[in-house]
Amino acid sequence: MRTTERRGAPARLLASLLSLLPSRADLAAMGRTPGRDLVAGFTVAIVALPLALGFGISSGLGAQAGLATAVVAGALAAVFGGSRLQVTGPTGAMTVVLVPIAHAHGAPGVLTVGLLAGIALVVLAVVRAGRWMVYVPAPVVEGFTIGIACVIALQQVPSALGVPTPEGDRVTLVAAQAVADFLRSPDWPAVTVAVAVAAAMLLGARWRPSVPFSLLAVAAATVLAEAVSLDVARIGELPAGLPLPSLGFLDPAAVPSLLGPALAVAALAALESLLSAAVADGMSVDSRHDPDKELFGQGVANLAAPLFGGVPATGAIARTAVNVRAGASSRLAALVHAAVLAAVVLAAAPLVARIPLAALAGVLLATAVRMVEVGSVRAMVRSTRADGFVLVLTAVATLALDLVQAVVIGMVVAGALALRAVARDAGLARVPLHADTSGDHDEEERALLAEHIVAYRIDGPLFFAAAHRFLLELSEVADVSVVILRMSRVTTIDASGALVLKDAIERLEHRGITVLVSGIRDGHDRPLDALGVIDRLRADGRVFDTTPEAVRAARALLVRPSGPDRPVPPARTGGADSPAAADSPAA
Repeated sequence: MRTTERRGAPARLLASLLSLLPSRADLAAMGRTPGRDLVAGFTVAIVALPLALGFGISSGLGAQAGLATAVVAGALAAVFGGSRLQVTGPTGAMTVVLVPIAHAHGAPGVLTVGLLAGIALVVLAVVRAGRWMVYVPAPVVEGFTIGIACVIALQQVPSALGVPTPEGDRVTLVAAQAVADFLRSPDWPAVTVAVAVAAAMLLGARWRPSVPFSLLAVAAATVLAEAVSLDVARIGELPAGLPLPSLGFLDPAAVPSLLGPALAVAALAALESLLSAAVADGMSVDSRHDPDKELFGQGVANLAAPLFGGVPATGAIARTAVNVRAGASSRLAALVHAAVLAAVVLAAAPLVARIPLAALAGVLLATAVRMVEVGSVRAMVRSTRADGFVLVLTAVATLALDLVQAVVIGMVVAGALALRAVARDAGLARVPLHADTSGDHDEEERALLAEHIVAYRIDGPLFFAAAHRFLLELSEVADVSVVILRMSRVTTIDASGALVLKDAIERLEHRGITVLVSGIRDGHDRPLDALGVIDRLRADGRVFDTTPEAVRAARALLVRPSGPDRPVPPARTGGADSPAAADSPAA
């Protein structure tokens, strides 16, 4: 059997990999509406061009790295990804992570991190990790987005002010130093260009959302800067065409020190890509992405992009949204987007080199503003204090710490608050017995039964976050003879809950109170039996399927004829007359 298992593992791994490859249906869909996809792809390319240039420069590797990423990663993710509407390329969130890596390790370090992140993403796809994305809370996502928007905006401050970018990897300190440098020697042409481009994008989007005002504003700023000879910094010379694939950047000795950053990049790429794919599904009528295939596509894209000098890439929410709005229906649109950008690299590199850096800073400033959905943020802040707190905490952590750390912090806090809310729903309620006592007893007997038998219904989860409160409540039960624990409404039990239940039962029995249990649900026996909670009760016949059965058993314990009509309750002093003794076969 062990030999079969060893042979089966590689076969399962191969089958998992093959299932992630594009299917014939995926490829055939690209020929159904080619006209719409061509238009959509060209539209997205117009929007993506200034973003690719800007994010490439912001990452520290230059505009050519951004273009290479948009072309190579955009094409491969379109073919191998799990969403037919997703557009992949360099993004602001990834740029935020790459800046400190570029400062510490230079361009080779960034390219090596991208390669390692690609491997990690492929592994995540093979182990089917995409399904866990649904457990990221919405306030964490919104806070993460707000924090990224703030970081992107701060990154553009030096270029927008026309000053050299100060040294450092703390974006707030770099922006503050840039402002100080500007105040010492103001550069108003750069500020004017950046503000004008940002204003044109924001106002134009309100007026005509379908018009690519980003490209129009950048083109106008470039023409104006050339016409009046504005003294502003330019992108600079770009190579015509993509470099040949190479592993010359890879330094095996540096790989161990780059594993941590690579995992952070992979986590961010997975998070942002799956979020973007979910947004595309929400905007379309019949699109549903495969999260594991999407991780695989992003892994392939990030494996290839560094070979051509590109930075790590992710699915881009803004470009994907433009793609959907432009009428895209298949992967062909994203492929056309990559092809158009490749044509720009080949034919228009000299023109691109003349673009003012301040114009690209204006594009990214406007992009940062548009990333924040004010209505959604306002709704979450107003919904509950917990959601508002998680949103603000994640945003602040994103601005002050590493992005992946910010997401982890947000999820941990959100999980803790959710556990607290669930624990509050767990309760212990005393329930009347009149519905479960038969009508063949007189009022005096029913009153006596009600005085000496008490039933408690346990509602909700019995787990570590609520179990101790449950113990305190149950241990304070008044002096009675029999306690019936109704467990039919318990939703889940963990080891902590089972141990606390055992402790509560033993405390009640120590006080001379007989405990009966009813309504244990299927699946709850395992933790209870594993920890020996009810073995003794079951052996003594004190575990019942229904509450009426438990009530009849309790009545049998109490009603002992000492006269023709009067029931007598058992003594509760322990020893031979204790409830445990009364529960024996002899009683």
